[in-house]
Amino acid sequence: MSNTYTQIHIQIIFAVKYRMAMIDNIWKDELYKYITGIIQTQKHKLVIINGVADHLHILIGYRPYQSLSDLVQDIKGRSSKWINEGKFTSLKFAWQEGYGAFSYSHSHLSRVINYIKNQEEHHKKITFMDEYKSFLRDYDVAFDERYILREPG
Repeated sequence: MSNTYTQIHIQIIFAVKYRMAMIDNIWKDELYKYITGIIQTQKHKLVIINGVADHLHILIGYRPYQSLSDLVQDIKGRSSKWINEGKFTSLKFAWQEGYGAFSYSHSHLSRVINYIKNQEEHHKKITFMDEYKSFLRDYDVAFDERYILREPG
C-alpha cells in the first residue's frame, strides 16, 4: 500500500479459558517473545506485552491491512499450540473465546504502557473481571454480563 500512512494503537486483552491461572512466571517471558514474533511476522509493531497468570494485555501499532479479529485469532491459536506442544502446563491450555480491543491516541501511549507494565501490582488491587468491565464501561461498549467471560470451572 504505497502512500498509505496510519498511526493506530490498539490494546488487546484476552484471558486464559475459564480465567484459570495457567501462565507461569517460569515460561511467561518465552510466551511473550513467541507472541511478539507472531505480531511482527504479521507486520504490526509490538509496543508492550504483559499480564498475569490468567490474562494478557498487548499494545500494538496496528497496520490496517489485516483484520484485527484475524490477528487475534492467529496470536491465540499459534500461542496455545506452542504452549501445548511445549508441555508448559499439565492441563490442556486454551485461551477464552473473544477479546477486548481498545484504541488510543499517541498522547495516551505512555499512560497505557505504564498501566500494562505494572499489571502485577495493579491486580493486587482489582480483579481481572472488574478491570475488564471497567474497560467496557469507560469505552462505552454495550455488553451482556452473561457473555463477557466464563467463570472459572
